[in-house]
Amino acid sequence: MTLTNRHLSRRALLRGLGAAVALPALDAMTPAASRIAAKSPTRMLFLYVPNGIIMEDWTPKTTGRDFAFERIMKPLEPMREKLTVMSGLTHNTGRALGDGPGDHARAASTFLTGVHPRKTAAADISLGVSVDQIAASAIGNRTRIPSLELTLEAGRLAGNCDSGYSCAYSNSISWRSPKTPNPPETNPRVIFERLFGAGDPTETAASRAKRERYNKSILDFVLEDTASLKAELGPTDKRKLDEYLTAVREVETRISNAEKLATNTVDLTTLAPGFQKPMGIPVDYAEHARLVFDLMLLGLQSDQTRIMTLMLAREGSNRPYREIGISDGHHGLTHHLNKADWIEKIRQINEYHVKQYAWFLQRLDSVKDGDGSLLDHSLVVYGSGLSDGNRHTHHDLPVVVAGSGNGQLRNGRHVRYPKETPMANLYLSMLEMVDVRTDSLGDSTGRLGYI
Repeated sequence: MTLTNRHLSRRALLRGLGAAVALPALDAMTPAASRIAAKSPTRMLFLYVPNGIIMEDWTPKTTGRDFAFERIMKPLEPMREKLTVMSGLTHNTGRALGDGPGDHARAASTFLTGVHPRKTAAADISLGVSVDQIAASAIGNRTRIPSLELTLEAGRLAGNCDSGYSCAYSNSISWRSPKTPNPPETNPRVIFERLFGAGDPTETAASRAKRERYNKSILDFVLEDTASLKAELGPTDKRKLDEYLTAVREVETRISNAEKLATNTVDLTTLAPGFQKPMGIPVDYAEHARLVFDLMLLGLQSDQTRIMTLMLAREGSNRPYREIGISDGHHGLTHHLNKADWIEKIRQINEYHVKQYAWFLQRLDSVKDGDGSLLDHSLVVYGSGLSDGNRHTHHDLPVVVAGSGNGQLRNGRHVRYPKETPMANLYLSMLEMVDVRTDSLGDSTGRLGYI
């Protein structure tokens, strides 16, 4: 690989047998004359948590800049100036509207669409296009991967999962069309291969087998191209490239170690009924989450995609969290009958999820990107399609947006919107921030104010 007129293509790859490793943003990718004026792209990420939240321990008591973080959101306090807490947003389309039970399916399916799902467990599912896919259809051609859909808990997309609603509604928040959900990927190895494997599936499988046989890293297959590129780079870019490749190798090693440890170590008797834990994935939730987060970071850093969704668990999840001493299933606990000990366990699960989000934000903020950090140039939504998981309420939803989207979002605040403000209004504003213009999304009534 060589630079042409001292300029390196933004889509340049380090190539080798069955491997194609994308590069991070380097100074050599921007001509010196325009480097000062160059602007980093704005990324859009959506993180979903299931089963609602104990809202009295989530919602700040005051609005504006001087709000205090309540217990569940306390892990986010170090990132105060990098985020905005939003209260009062609603998904009216998540309510029954005459369809009876099925709030979990409606919570997940409306989260990014703002559209009421057709109640069916058959193939005639119908919803709407989600905000991430509206963005992907408009700007996804600027990156190798238009969008990336991920999850930390596998689930099927067929069959009945919630009172007559198809499993597709509960297990995916990304919808390419009203009839087509995007199946999210949970396996870090598959995510890694999508980001760094070559385009030919046969070649990728063969090279992966060879790497495993000789205990080689994917980077070992691009050594020649790496050396050639380094010879053309300046000192700063060499350091950036070394740091990035070290991160890639470290993530790859963690995936391999997780696969080895997961083999024959999953005790199915410890899992709650209905919870499926696939092999080859870290058993420890935080380890799995942070491995996926680091893969997301690498995908953003190398500009392979600018649009991602992640379900921290599928909606209605009954996963136990033994890592923090909770053996009861999450969903079962949310129907707590006002039992104090059950409510306390839900608080701990809510807080545990927020800790993972806070860790990810700190990681994004630690990576330099142009005139700021990856977080500065992103919009990272964290929220749920339910507020009170016991009563299945769809108003006053828990929502945090981190990152300023290249200075377009004024952070460090708690903003309370009027009751029944559609959450889809937030998405209209976010689409505008990534240069996607559309007049409506789901049940939106206009762009969100006080941004």
